[in-house]
Amino acid sequence: MRDELRPRIEAFRLRTGRPPGLGVVLVGEHPASEVYVRNKLRAASEVGLRADLERLPATAALADALALVERLNGSPAHDGILVQDPLPAGLGPGASQQVFDLIDPAKDVDGFTPVNAGRLLQNRATLPPCTPSGIIELLDRSGIPVAGRRAVVIGRSDIVGKPVALLLVQRDATVTLCHSKTANLPDVARQAEILVVAVGRPAFVTPDFVRPGATVVDVGINNVTDRALLERWFGDDHPRLRDFDRRGALLVGDVHPDVVEVAGALTPVPGGVGPLTIASLLRNTVRAAELRADR
Repeated sequence: MRDELRPRIEAFRLRTGRPPGLGVVLVGEHPASEVYVRNKLRAASEVGLRADLERLPATAALADALALVERLNGSPAHDGILVQDPLPAGLGPGASQQVFDLIDPAKDVDGFTPVNAGRLLQNRATLPPCTPSGIIELLDRSGIPVAGRRAVVIGRSDIVGKPVALLLVQRDATVTLCHSKTANLPDVARQAEILVVAVGRPAFVTPDFVRPGATVVDVGINNVTDRALLERWFGDDHPRLRDFDRRGALLVGDVHPDVVEVAGALTPVPGGVGPLTIASLLRNTVRAAELRADR
């Protein structure tokens, strides 16, 4: 995906005299957000995008964040705006919604604004949300059929669960969207030929959730610091425990490691959905730049 973007970026540069630009807003010093933002900036630079980090301290007021988004909305050098979530609690209740609602939909490369969410619902999205569109890309490039398949999505967030369910429906899958109140969840999940898990609970989906041969997409990123838990999931001599011993923590998904014995295909954590999300962000930024240039 990144290689496919490079000629488009060069063509845009020759046409406009500048590279497509991405403005990344980071408020506070959330450790995971620092890592995510660093990875996004590096990936953008590697394909030839302009990527600028705009930082605000955790003590910033909501008005400061809104003013920064307004400045990026009006910036001729920035085609995309990404506000890294979560925002500090000190910005006040409802701050995230206010900040995201202010982003110009034409620069909303995360696909979070109400305008872009509405376009997604109507199958007219030009800037679809990055993780859901990355999941579809992953299925396509892995040669996994979607049309006519039974898909189950566990997790109903506005960022992943709901939009990926919409994208799967638009690809002619029959989709069930599950959540914490779903009765007999393992029984429902076992009906899936494609199972997408995005609940934020480590090792939540065990083999009894999975139909033999199903494709399982693990969206979870959980930082586990309890070695006893990891030994229970992986066994006491698994190579990943050596990584834990070096770092004192381990990133694991929402899917139990034993699911690999049942699934026909399973995305790894880390290294599965995450890189696809970043590649989708880069593609949305290039698309936003091209659309702005055409106006």
